[in-house]
Amino acid sequence: MLRSLYLVYWCIASLLPLVVFCDAYQHDRLAVALEKRQENASAPLSFGSSWQVLATWGADPLEYVGGFRSLHYDPSALFRSSLPANGSAKWNISEASQTSQSSEAANATLSISHSNVNWDFLKIVYGWAAVQYQSWARGTLTVTGDQVQHVILYTDAVLEFWVDDTHYFGGDFFTFRNAPPVLHLAPGDHQIDLRLVRDVRAFGGILAPTIDVIIHAERVKGSLELVKPGILVSDVVGGRLASPVGSIVLRNSGEQAVEVIGIQPSHTQSPSNDSLGIVIAAGQTRPVAFNVSLPSANVSSLSYFITYKTEGEDGSSTLETTQNLTTTSIYEPHKITYLHPAGMASYTMLRPPAGNISCASENDSGLPVLLGLHGAGLEADNDQVSHALDSVPDLCAWVMFPTGVTPWSGDDWHNWGFADVEAAVNSISTWIDFVGWHGPGVNTERWIVSGHSNGGQGTWYALTHRPDKVLAAAPVSGYASIQKYVPYELWQPADPRRTAVVSASLNSYRHEMLMPNARGIPIQQQHGEIDDNVPAYNSRLLSQQLYLSGTNSSYNEVPGQNHWWETVMTTPQLVDFYYTQTKSNASLPRKLDEFEMVVGDPGDMGSKGGLRVLSLEDPGQYGRVHVKGHTITTSNVLSLEFDPIVLGTQSLTVDGSNVALGKDTAESSGGSSITIHKQNNEWHSLSQQSTNEDIVRSGRQLGAMTAILRSQGPFTIQHQDSNGTTSIALQVSRNLYQYFHADAFIQSAAASRKTNSTTGNLITIVLNSTLSEGVHPDFPITPSPGVISIRDGRGGKHAYGNSGAPSIGAAFLRPLEDERLELVIWGSNEDGLRQAARMVPMVTGVGQPDFVVLGAEARWKGVDGALALGFLDRQWEVTASSFLS
Repeated sequence: MLRSLYLVYWCIASLLPLVVFCDAYQHDRLAVALEKRQENASAPLSFGSSWQVLATWGADPLEYVGGFRSLHYDPSALFRSSLPANGSAKWNISEASQTSQSSEAANATLSISHSNVNWDFLKIVYGWAAVQYQSWARGTLTVTGDQVQHVILYTDAVLEFWVDDTHYFGGDFFTFRNAPPVLHLAPGDHQIDLRLVRDVRAFGGILAPTIDVIIHAERVKGSLELVKPGILVSDVVGGRLASPVGSIVLRNSGEQAVEVIGIQPSHTQSPSNDSLGIVIAAGQTRPVAFNVSLPSANVSSLSYFITYKTEGEDGSSTLETTQNLTTTSIYEPHKITYLHPAGMASYTMLRPPAGNISCASENDSGLPVLLGLHGAGLEADNDQVSHALDSVPDLCAWVMFPTGVTPWSGDDWHNWGFADVEAAVNSISTWIDFVGWHGPGVNTERWIVSGHSNGGQGTWYALTHRPDKVLAAAPVSGYASIQKYVPYELWQPADPRRTAVVSASLNSYRHEMLMPNARGIPIQQQHGEIDDNVPAYNSRLLSQQLYLSGTNSSYNEVPGQNHWWETVMTTPQLVDFYYTQTKSNASLPRKLDEFEMVVGDPGDMGSKGGLRVLSLEDPGQYGRVHVKGHTITTSNVLSLEFDPIVLGTQSLTVDGSNVALGKDTAESSGGSSITIHKQNNEWHSLSQQSTNEDIVRSGRQLGAMTAILRSQGPFTIQHQDSNGTTSIALQVSRNLYQYFHADAFIQSAAASRKTNSTTGNLITIVLNSTLSEGVHPDFPITPSPGVISIRDGRGGKHAYGNSGAPSIGAAFLRPLEDERLELVIWGSNEDGLRQAARMVPMVTGVGQPDFVVLGAEARWKGVDGALALGFLDRQWEVTASSFLS
């Protein structure tokens, strides 16, 4: 399965206008049968077996009447709907397909189906988009005894839910079970409202369109604890760890903050990591990276003590964790660990070149890296992934299977996941030194990229965004883009200006538009002919687009094969491709006489032909560069960087302007790349070192709101030290770890100002007040009590809020020093703040631009309820492509 497209509907106030009702067994009342209550009486936690179900719309129309939480069960009530017969939905009672409870936990399994909708007919007209819908279900969690219970709540395949009057967004849509919320529940019945979402990428488009979820409540001790037993640690090769980075994941299930003050091996009395000072907020989950080592050469496990103290308490406490070690040959795929750019530990599976190979192409620069990108839902250390190329053991390459941080590769091998790929590749050089490798060297600038399913899509991303590093590519059964995989046909109706902005936010991930970037790269495509998970249309389309872009690929459609089969990555065509390309002596970057480059986001994009786009005039549309000889033609491009050696010239004609690149220019730029900038429709050479402009948007700051994920260190989430903002900060932190394994500090704004030494990006939660002064002296977006103002590109002022719109939420980027970013989440009240917090990037395909202002109507209108949304240019001014009502 691939990663969820449907979350795009939910994140921007849920955009799909669908409603169904549940075809469930009818009951006269919700009350649990007496004998069932008696059976559960001794269990501290239990779920009722009967659930009230009301199927609703994607852009929840129930918000129009106050939301599902405000409704009471009424079997005679009817609700308008676009899906069921007669256009109406109603309440029903559904029995859980299974409930169970023990002395420590309880769970309920729900399977919701809908027989009054003609799914087959709808799919004929609308395709897979027709079987993506939402429902609501209400049940009860009962706590027995006479004491408050500390409980974690797992919500498998659930997107959003309420427990009594407390709202939780994000849920655990992919059943990661990484960061469940911590609840402190008094004895009695607690109402659970679940927003159920059916997504083709998670549930499939071929099977019956049911929604299947599991709710699991589990008692915890109410203090610091390990989320999962053990330590993330490398394998042992040659009698030593393959890398020195280890990691544990800790959850604070208490009601006070906890400080981790040390982590030390159990065999020593002195801490190996003294005075860590890592604070974990109440209810927060955090990964903690630290150095690990073997106490001796022949140990089979590692054991570490975690020392911590609880806020407001004297003394300290300890936890112990033990990890069994895996020992393997250095020539077999084995786990190595390293730090992701955002500061937490990650891992990859590495297979060095075989000891008995002879590679004629090897020279001083070393052998290339062959990347194998896994599909969604798989760990890189799964044998299906790490041993996929066992039948080709003698390749002249370093074979690597990155994880992308999570089983779903973070964000589909895009911003977050691809940063992990690059960190993994760079870790090979560290591994060589650490283990004392004496075999062939590595060239980390020469990649052969392959991948299956979501990894096939990731392969397209790599070859279109890092063309100067890709020696060759083999995308297998990958999708072309979110839009082509499952179209947005049934979104809530919206003004085309608004939807255009959302669509433009995804420009960098629309591979069918980026095929010119692949020119010159050998490509071997493969797809199963009868693939019913990712239809072969995706690969056929990209093959066609390659041809129309003046390049080509070898295309192998395997007759009779579906999405996966045992030798999917080692068909004869692929094996021949691997051997041919790993022995290639082609020089990189390629010197092409003529080529074109299409750029959706310069922050994501590397160079092609030695030329790189640094910034666009309007980031809301594609930038294009056409190079023929020494003549360059551009569209929507503001600045370029290039290597004069690769281009082989000391002068250029750019859009009709003659740009001299003499010796002085090259020397002033450090002797390597040269930057040219467009000003008053003329191009001029510019040394990066001599730039004297004020605040300009560059590097990691470029792109839509997902640019916040390019954090160089843990995130900091700062709040106003109020209940409304601290709870949102905790939810944002939980979602960042749930879906990205990202680490975050949670602290008040006052504490952040005192300890302003972080290298990571900042997320600021603000409730109905002004912002502290930023680094930009005249930023165009200005919130104040009750209102938020935006200055458009012509100097006009647009104000949203006060009496005309009492509930406003906004999310927008602001610059920080050193290419860092701040994402501001602002609300005029708590409802607006919760709505704005949904905009924090969480999953692929959502399409958040640089700024979004949401009114109350966005809760049921979706994108059409956005009051303003758009982009900020190089000078941090609102672009002409933005929408301002």
